[in-house]
Amino acid sequence: MSKLKKDFYLQQDVVMIARELLGKLLVTKFNGHITSGIITETEAYNGVVDKASHAYGNRRTKRTEIMYHRGGVAYVYLCYGIHSLFNVVTNEKDIPHAVLIRSVKPMDGIKWMQQRRDGRKISANVEGPGNVSKVLGIHYSHTGLDLCGNSIWIEDAVHVEEKDMMITPRIGVDYAGEDALLPYRFVFSQKKEK
Repeated sequence: MSKLKKDFYLQQDVVMIARELLGKLLVTKFNGHITSGIITETEAYNGVVDKASHAYGNRRTKRTEIMYHRGGVAYVYLCYGIHSLFNVVTNEKDIPHAVLIRSVKPMDGIKWMQQRRDGRKISANVEGPGNVSKVLGIHYSHTGLDLCGNSIWIEDAVHVEEKDMMITPRIGVDYAGEDALLPYRFVFSQKKEK
């Protein structure tokens, strides 16, 4: 499998990127320990025009500034003061698009994943963006890391056909009004996986 090149992250259509990230392998290497998981659920956030995006209305804060960087870096933020949520920044500089990774199918480093969860068993699909970051060792201090580097990266893995994905509105963004209904969430239906 090969690491995604910078060009992948610089594509302009964040919704298409969210869809294309399904089936890719999200890999981390911290303290010499490699862990990875096949991406099984994503959500697209369409920058300044998307009421669900942290950058809606061109909002720029210390936390969101990384979203305005050139695509191919991590945007990891703290949710409820507890959970680190990992996002992939996309598009060119000053266009704050991002894709939230909501679930993964664990592949490598299950032992390290269990340690990060205080010895609890790792399920066949780790659901919830906070849980994804936890098992992969991703922390909000990792925001800004280059996804073409050697700490967090994404590789080609499984090609996901249209028939094997579910497309729905995003979760937990009711505050976004009509934008909460946009079909920006993609789920890899593993039951159909060969």
